[in-house]
Amino acid sequence: MEEIFPGVFRKGKRIFTENLRPGQKVYGEDLLREGGKEYREWVPYRSKLAAAILKGLKIFPFKKGTTILYLGASTGTTVSHLSDIVGKEGVIYAVEFSERMMRELLDLCEKRPNIIPILADARKPKEYDWVGEVDVVYEDLAQPDQTRILIKNAEMFLKPGGEFLIAIKARSVDVTEDPKKIYRESKDELSERFEVIQLIELEPYEKDHCIILGRFRASP
Repeated sequence: MEEIFPGVFRKGKRIFTENLRPGQKVYGEDLLREGGKEYREWVPYRSKLAAAILKGLKIFPFKKGTTILYLGASTGTTVSHLSDIVGKEGVIYAVEFSERMMRELLDLCEKRPNIIPILADARKPKEYDWVGEVDVVYEDLAQPDQTRILIKNAEMFLKPGGEFLIAIKARSVDVTEDPKKIYRESKDELSERFEVIQLIELEPYEKDHCIILGRFRASP
């Protein structure tokens, strides 16, 4: 088992995180025991962040103790792996708008106290302004204004020099437009305020999706 990023391990062509709750699965993933520890497979077809890692993500801004604002937590597939990585010293503020998704997310939060569920609209960050400053903002929202939502939240919560990752769903922005054009436009919009480090297309794991990695430039 080779550690490729803090808390992320590779074995063959598969990647894993060390299970914070040994013996428990979250979404039917495989469990692997090695060296007296238990690892959960991080499935790239179920998690865009896992897909980005396998497609060559350069900077992985998560480690033990990291504070994360996660926009679009859904039922918690990716959130659960970040929970493994940040450990008991870290915290994930998991924002989800859908009450149906939130019910499933709450089940996960009961087992993993480092995940704080927030039922809110990510377009209205003042609803959860008590969160305060975070190390990383991660966004995975199927919304046409997803880039603007990221900017608003990052400017409100992300510490100077902190990183963000945003999953761009081209078909949610404009179903008629070429995905590569949407990726470029999203990157250009983010570049006006942030340092954009990398754009990663996620095929074959996710069709018409990319992840953009960037860093918050503090105002002079």
